[in-house]
Amino acid sequence: MTISGSLLVPVALLAAAVISAVITRAIRPMLLRHALARPNARSSHRIPTPQGAGIAVIAATLLVAGTIMEYAGMTDMKLPVAVFAAALFIAIVGFVDDVKPIGVPPRLLLQAIAVGAIVFTASGDVRIVAACPLWLERTLLLLAGLWFVNLVNFMDGLDWMTVAEVVPITAALVMLGWLGELPVSATLIAAALCGAMLGFAPFNRPVAKIFLGDVGSLPIGLLLGWCLLQLAYDKQFAATLLLPLYYLADATVTLLRRMARREPFWAAHRSHFYQRATDNGYTVWRVIGEVFILNIVLAILAIGSIMAPSAAIEILLLIAGGAATALVMYRFSQPRAA
Repeated sequence: MTISGSLLVPVALLAAAVISAVITRAIRPMLLRHALARPNARSSHRIPTPQGAGIAVIAATLLVAGTIMEYAGMTDMKLPVAVFAAALFIAIVGFVDDVKPIGVPPRLLLQAIAVGAIVFTASGDVRIVAACPLWLERTLLLLAGLWFVNLVNFMDGLDWMTVAEVVPITAALVMLGWLGELPVSATLIAAALCGAMLGFAPFNRPVAKIFLGDVGSLPIGLLLGWCLLQLAYDKQFAATLLLPLYYLADATVTLLRRMARREPFWAAHRSHFYQRATDNGYTVWRVIGEVFILNIVLAILAIGSIMAPSAAIEILLLIAGGAATALVMYRFSQPRAA
């Protein structure tokens, strides 16, 4: 069943936007006292700024999506309890880390518990590669999910960066839901998350008055990863890769480069391509503008790959997305011409 023609999506988007904005405004004074991000050599901000607006974003997303799923009266719309529980759990882990940093090993363990709660509670009938042993597929999904959650966190280092990433991805997921290519539950979560990010956006516009913090970036990565996993389960591999391709490429290439240089890759740094862009003379507005435009292009290519009549065209669209992403990353790595 699809939700085309339904008012559920615009209601979810609008309600989440309003709730997110109201909660963000309400909690900012408290976060100023207890969760202040002070600038250091690796920061992109220059003045102490409160972090923790992810509380508002995640609360709005789960409250709106959960309420609609429970009370909309659609018999095939099931509340993904494991997803909601895991998102709440990892948000709590992120909040604790925002207030008092947690060591790397326990942090990864707690994140793995959240990701594993989603991966290992899925039905055994839901598979990506049927020929692959179930235990191996689930283990690989656990590792991929853990990396995705962390890369979203790593990339959340510039005003409006996560807004420029999440809004186009979730908008594309909502469109795919309207086309019947995504389950209703995932479509509503994407719509609510999109609205919640839009409600948060005015407070995070450069120069930001508040940051998401780990309490936001970690569960956002978890929820986005779960929505993308639904596309992978439907064998829409090109779209699954295209939608988050900029974050995937920037974070993964940066990690591999740091490992090759034998740097402590687990430590904070300013090596991401978007960070190098600001060091190379690009303004924050220019960086997030280019990332946003790239994500719009990737979203169009992703939707096109699902509508494509052949695998060959899907591959061509994936290559086009990869080329566009590589071009932006290359530009970011070069000094801006005067």
